[in-house]
Amino acid sequence: MVNFPYLPAAIMLVVVILTGMFADNQKLRIAEENLRAQVTEQLSLVRSRVEGKINGNVELIQGLVSVIETEPNMSQARFNDLGYRIFQNASQIRNIAAARNMVVNLIYPLRGNEKVLGLDYRNRIKQRDGVERVRATGKIVIVGPLDLVQGGRGIIVRYPVFSQTSPYSGRFWGIVSAVLDLDWLYRDSHIAENRTIDVAIADNSPEGQYGIPFYGDGAVFRSRPVEMTIDLAQEKWRIAAIPKGGWERLPADIWWFRGASIAIGALLLLPMVWAGRLTAERQRNMADLERGKEALRVLSQRLKIAVTSSRTGIWEYDAASGVLVWDERMRNLYGVSATQTVCTYHDWKKVLHPEDCARAEEEFDAVLRSVGAYQSQFRIVTAEGFVRHVRAIGQAYMSPAGTLKIVGVNWDVSDDIRLQQELLEAKRRAEQQNIELEQARLLMEHNSLHDALTKLPNRRYLDQILAQKSAAPNGRATLTVLHIDLDRFKEINDTLGHAAGDEILKHTAEVLRASLRPEDFVARIGGDEFVIISDMPEAGGYYQRLSDRIIEALGQPILFEGHECRAGASIGIAVRTDACERNDELLINADIALYEAKRRGRNRCEFFTDMLRSSVVHTKQTADEILRGLEAGEFLAYYQPQFDAHTLEISGVEALVRWDHPTKGILPPAAFLKIAESLNVVGTLDQIVLEQALVHFNQWTAHDLAIPKVSVNISAQRLHNPHLYERVAALGLRPGSVCFELLESISFDEHDETLIGNIHKLKSLGIEFEIDDFGTGHASIISLLKLTPRRLKIDRQLIKPILSSSTERQLVESIIDIGKACAIEIVAEGVETMEHAAMLRDMGCDHLQGYAFARPMSAADFLDFAHRRAWFAAYEKAAGPPRLQWA
Repeated sequence: MVNFPYLPAAIMLVVVILTGMFADNQKLRIAEENLRAQVTEQLSLVRSRVEGKINGNVELIQGLVSVIETEPNMSQARFNDLGYRIFQNASQIRNIAAARNMVVNLIYPLRGNEKVLGLDYRNRIKQRDGVERVRATGKIVIVGPLDLVQGGRGIIVRYPVFSQTSPYSGRFWGIVSAVLDLDWLYRDSHIAENRTIDVAIADNSPEGQYGIPFYGDGAVFRSRPVEMTIDLAQEKWRIAAIPKGGWERLPADIWWFRGASIAIGALLLLPMVWAGRLTAERQRNMADLERGKEALRVLSQRLKIAVTSSRTGIWEYDAASGVLVWDERMRNLYGVSATQTVCTYHDWKKVLHPEDCARAEEEFDAVLRSVGAYQSQFRIVTAEGFVRHVRAIGQAYMSPAGTLKIVGVNWDVSDDIRLQQELLEAKRRAEQQNIELEQARLLMEHNSLHDALTKLPNRRYLDQILAQKSAAPNGRATLTVLHIDLDRFKEINDTLGHAAGDEILKHTAEVLRASLRPEDFVARIGGDEFVIISDMPEAGGYYQRLSDRIIEALGQPILFEGHECRAGASIGIAVRTDACERNDELLINADIALYEAKRRGRNRCEFFTDMLRSSVVHTKQTADEILRGLEAGEFLAYYQPQFDAHTLEISGVEALVRWDHPTKGILPPAAFLKIAESLNVVGTLDQIVLEQALVHFNQWTAHDLAIPKVSVNISAQRLHNPHLYERVAALGLRPGSVCFELLESISFDEHDETLIGNIHKLKSLGIEFEIDDFGTGHASIISLLKLTPRRLKIDRQLIKPILSSSTERQLVESIIDIGKACAIEIVAEGVETMEHAAMLRDMGCDHLQGYAFARPMSAADFLDFAHRRAWFAAYEKAAGPPRLQWA
């Protein structure tokens, strides 16, 4: 040692250099790990935004798909309305197309995309595989990115659609395609706004080690990036990021760190170099140490006094041994016995409150890792079960022996916490009282302006709204009032009670809220009357469509205590186009239009026009003439024959009412039947036609014309006549010779005892029943089974398009199949051509009726027509000879 006085210094120099190099390397490694963590956080945010935007668009279109599944015959107008709502959301959708049977028939926006209508995906090689994959898998398929024809790049999302309203639920309907603009997606995801990382996105192509980037620089994938996956249905994208400037940039404090390391090394070397000099000064230093000890003793005494007066406990923790040194106040605070000489970390942990234990340990461990300041607050549970709130502060340090230690203080803050909680509770109660007072005020104000049952605005609120619209300066002149009245509300109240009526009113309120725009106003102004006020301009039949939706919704039955309740609604509409017109006049006009809607059969809407008053006058005049015509015997029975679809023999006739008006000639039912219904004389007309048909039936028999049966219409009004059975029984009908035709729109409510009873009584007389106009009303299969009619008459609206429409043809075939399954004969009315007749014959229809064979005619003309048998030649010329049915 004497020969090498600087050997310890040299050794120390080597150690300092190696330690500095190691510390520098660790510093750089930790800096890179922190940087990578920051990049990961930023990239995760970008990925979430991109994936969220795309999946949000997918959810929007999924909602449209759900609507199409329930409305497979959706019109372009309906599709435009739904598309418009979707485009109101902050989305990246450029356009939406629906392809029924793989042929585009709906698109939004329509402007600029008209050429796409009619596009058959199966004829497009580039798109055929994609759409077939959608159909085969039944799942959403996302394709892209692609170069768009409209410019830019995008992705295409295709959805399978399965019809839920067809006879076979779940049948494949087609696909819905949506184009998402990538440029919009990048913009709305704020990718380019990130100033800290460079981002690149690649598809899942197997070409190349890192895929094919379609966003950002491909070099990102070659620079040890942070990578994540974006899941898009069955498609996956790879997204990667690196920090701007790369991974090699130095930490901001590296030179400070290196300088500090050099300084520390120098400090370690200096004692070794100056060891000799320090030895000479040893005595002087020992004297200084003694003085320091005295000063420390004085300081310790002062600290003891301060700690005692503040009731603060002092502790020290040795990380190597796990030993805790507690003073007397710490032991009292934690309830530790004075006989316990050694305390450990576990002694502290076991008294921690279970809810605070994990957090308190984590905070303590963080101090051990960082060797920094310690601050925490937690609860402890003493052996006696008392809960105390403890606040702790301390400082970690390395002892001269190289052991990590923490020294700190604890004190009880339970009283402070309790006071704080009491103050917070008092504040909460005061705020709650203020909220309750405000809610009470708002409730009182709301109740004064709203109906208690439906929660809709009342007549008072309606008057305020009308007054505001009248007083508004520069207000729009256009204002529309819809006056709605429930059609069968009184019957429901009388039969099922006011509770059922209340349910109908609440259901009506819900339907109106769901049907209107947020800015429209709806109020209940009376028992079953509602008023809608809207400033939406009347364009494209908006209010007609709105009324139809409301009427259809209110016409649906609702269940009340096991009973089906059908209310229905009539609507009167008045439109103000002149700002000078008073609002009270507008209400009167809407009321007049409502009266007209009820007069014309209810369950409909009518617009107020300048001609409406004159129409009311005309209706009154016609009503008077009908009453006079009944007294004068002007109403006649006309007959239209029905033919066996296979033999073409006359299988029956239908008796139809006609009015032999003294000045206007022969009038069809459309000219007077509605007014007759409002006069409650339809039952009288039915009786006249039945009596004349029986007379003519006997006359034809006397002239050797054997007609199997005669069909007579019977109205719902007459079916509810309690004396119907006695009047019909008095006619002495031959069983099987008369058939009553019931309109499908007649409701066969099983609780309508009069109607059901009359039907069963009439069947006992040998009278058969037919369902007329089947396919246009609301008869269900259950209704058919309960009524057990002999025949179904398919409405002419379904028969007419079967030559050109496969859909209508399939619908008619389904009705025929239903009839045969229920042992019910099928009559097709409205057969206008022999081609119709031939096709219906081949489809299995039993009877034919229509202008292709004969128009309605008088009894004498029918006798001549039946004897001539001219229809055979016309049928054979157009459709070939009839097919005979053999037993």
